[in-house]
Amino acid sequence: MSLFKNQFANVVEWEEFRDDMIFWKWSNREIKKGSRLIIRPGQDAIFINNGKIEGIFTDEGDYNIESQIIPFLSTLKGFKFGFNSGMRVEVLFVNTKEFTVKWGTKNAINIPTPLLPGGMPIRANGTFNFKVNDYMALIDKIAGVKNSYLVEDIKIRIVSILDQLLMKWISREGKDMFNLQANSFEIAKGIKEDLDMQIIDSGMTITGFNIMSFNYPEKIQEMIAKTASHSMIGDIQKYQQVEMTDGIASGKVKGGGAAADMAGMMMGMNVANEMMKNMNQNQNQNQNQNQNPSSQGNNHSVGNKIPNFCPNCGQKTSGGNFCSNCGQKLV
Repeated sequence: MSLFKNQFANVVEWEEFRDDMIFWKWSNREIKKGSRLIIRPGQDAIFINNGKIEGIFTDEGDYNIESQIIPFLSTLKGFKFGFNSGMRVEVLFVNTKEFTVKWGTKNAINIPTPLLPGGMPIRANGTFNFKVNDYMALIDKIAGVKNSYLVEDIKIRIVSILDQLLMKWISREGKDMFNLQANSFEIAKGIKEDLDMQIIDSGMTITGFNIMSFNYPEKIQEMIAKTASHSMIGDIQKYQQVEMTDGIASGKVKGGGAAADMAGMMMGMNVANEMMKNMNQNQNQNQNQNQNPSSQGNNHSVGNKIPNFCPNCGQKTSGGNFCSNCGQKLV
């Protein structure tokens, strides 16, 4: 008899699980007496009857539906399994993890800027994160008409409006077009808030949005690099000197051409200027010494001044080099 009964039993579980699947619906089948519910880690099981949520089960495990699940269902608590009939409900399995998705602009976005009449063509890439947070909205907007939903479906929806949001937040408050990476956190924060408003009515929320890099056209990138190098050196004349010196050292500037001649002339002028500076400094030092030849003698006489009283007998001196009383030498 028990073998006969088991023919009607079934297992309610996520049969087509994929890591990139947001939800999957077990439907169009009856739950028989003796059936079991299997919930795996990272899954929630939602029992739905006539579009209404009967119960939500979040703990992983293997459950007997008759004894462990039905008593907790809203309107089906008193359901009794008949011999030839079962309980017809839908079970929606939801992936509860946070999904991470890579994104990138398919085409360059022309950001309006006064510097370029046609706009600045920019590409960008990064990641965004999302998860399911409202089962009622999810069932009402998506799961009510779909049996499954993939991460790719959300990605298509997000990427379709990213170009507009990037243009909005890059252009906002006059962002520096040539240093967008410095403002990437602020730009990403604004985009995250806008994206969240776009999908929150579907029962999902954006938990993170990151911009990994901005990419400019090759010529614009070269200009940015050259501008940065000029800023590091600070003075265009010094930059030219460094460029010329590097060219001579590397052998790029050589031969009898105009570039080599100019390089040699500039280097010769620099050496001559340094020599003139050194000669002028030495000449000034010699003139200063010649103008004060008696400085050492004056210092000596000042240092050997005749005392007012003889250090030997104490007699008041009269200005001579020897004491008039005892003959002591005074200087």
